[in-house]
Parts: sequence; structure tokens; C-alpha cells
Amino acid sequence: MPHEIFRYPMTIKEFHLDTFGHVNNATYLQILEQARWELITPRGFGLKAIQETRLGPVVLEFTVKFLKELKLRQDITIESQMLSYEKKIGILRQDIFNADNELCFESRMTLGLMDMNARKLVMPTPEWLHAVGIAA
Repeated sequence: MPHEIFRYPMTIKEFHLDTFGHVNNATYLQILEQARWELITPRGFGLKAIQETRLGPVVLEFTVKFLKELKLRQDITIESQMLSYEKKIGILRQDIFNADNELCFESRMTLGLMDMNARKLVMPTPEWLHAVGIAA
């Protein structure tokens, strides 16, 4: 069964750009992180919940593919979707589309849920699975 797709619209601003006039490669990771916080926070797994439970997401691996440059004042949409979650490891898709719905950027992230006290991965809780769009 496909997991829920989250769409986060935003506009490329001046501070996203590099000297070439397009989005800097490192800035893509910040944009994706912003979209991830907007995914999990309204679903009950924001910073306050992470600090209270001492359980939080951790990135294990990240692959990216740049397909079309993103430029100033372009409207974009970041799509985030869990592709799988097996035992302690999940795979998250985050792709960026322009206003013409053209795929501009693809990424796949391997992640887990970390117990910040024990400093190790744990099995995902029902609350975490809900936050990332996986039905219990």
C-alpha cells in the first residue's frame, strides 16, 4: 500500500541563491529539512515532542539527483513520502517540482528513530509512523 504523500509549497528567495544565480547545492538539504519539519510537526512529532520523549529522527544516508536548476522567485513544491519502513530503517522520498510540475530534484533518505539517551536506533513508535504518514 502506498504511504501518504505530503506536499509543501514554497518560493525560492534571494538567500537560497549562490553566485551562479540558482539554488546552492547545500541549500537543497535545508529546504528538504524545512519540508520534513512541516510534515512531522502538525502530526504530533515536533521539537517539543522530541525533547519530551527523547526520541527523534536521524539521517543515516542521503542520495540526491539535480535535474533542473531552481532560480529566484520560482514557486516549487516538495513532495515527501515514506517508501518503506523495515524494522528500524525507513526510506523517505523527497522530490522537488517546479510550477509546471516538472521534476527538478530527487532525493532518497535512509533514516531511523533514535533514542537520544541510549544513542541508538529503536523500533519506530506508532506516533512516529503516524507522523511520517504510515497508517498503523
